[in-house]
Amino acid sequence: MTLKKQALGKTPPAHTQATEAPETHGSGLDRYDIHILRELQAEARLSNTELAARIGLSAAPTWRRVKWLEEQGYITGYRAEIDRRKIGLGVLAFVRIDAERNNADATRALEAAIRDLPEVVACHYISGAGTFELQVICTDLDAYSRWSMETLFKLPNVKDLHTSFSLGEVKAGAALPLGHLVAAR
Repeated sequence: MTLKKQALGKTPPAHTQATEAPETHGSGLDRYDIHILRELQAEARLSNTELAARIGLSAAPTWRRVKWLEEQGYITGYRAEIDRRKIGLGVLAFVRIDAERNNADATRALEAAIRDLPEVVACHYISGAGTFELQVICTDLDAYSRWSMETLFKLPNVKDLHTSFSLGEVKAGAALPLGHLVAAR
């Protein structure tokens, strides 16, 4: 095992593996788990040692808790946040798709087609007017116009599109609120 892996929090240090007894974890989240989630949302690149210091546990139990949170599906991945404008993606569009709701198979076909579009960074099945609300990223308005005509209108089961464009981000990529977890304990 390399020191780099230890520093990245991938595995507990060898000297703590043999000396600390494994703990059993309950089915719910405790204060340490919530604190881990809060810290990793703020800075996912923390080493296990840094994370342990921030939450007030030693490295080995912290590592086991992170692994448990991953195995239970609370932590679903780690990724870098990229400034879309720096890489030439200047347009953020919100697209409401009205679909023919004639049967479940047609809706599932549309869902599958939407999932395959890299320009769609988020999609929600919505209530009220429309069927789906998409967040779409493109380089510019002309690129969005071409993409919508060549791609969106050709998706299965699409009846109509309604597009709004972001004029400026007020808040994006925010951490999930965890206060309700603390209050529920």
